[in-house]
Amino acid sequence: MDLSEKTVENVEYMIEKIKEKLKVLNFAAIKPSHFDEEMYEELKEIYELVMKKNSFSPNEMQAIAEELGNLRKQV
Repeated sequence: MDLSEKTVENVEYMIEKIKEKLKVLNFAAIKPSHFDEEMYEELKEIYELVMKKNSFSPNEMQAIAEELGNLRKQV
């Protein structure tokens, strides 16, 4: 997967991979459709951070969830 391009498909891919890696049930409320390409670089940074680590403390998981919440589209 080429994540250098700002596409809807890449946004969807990264969100799903973050959710899989963190294995947290409350992430079910986070859907790829909540994000757009305007926040792509920030989302990619979170994705890369999550993919590098093997485990996360509860505080780290909370911080990631909050940051994803901050990147969501404002309706």
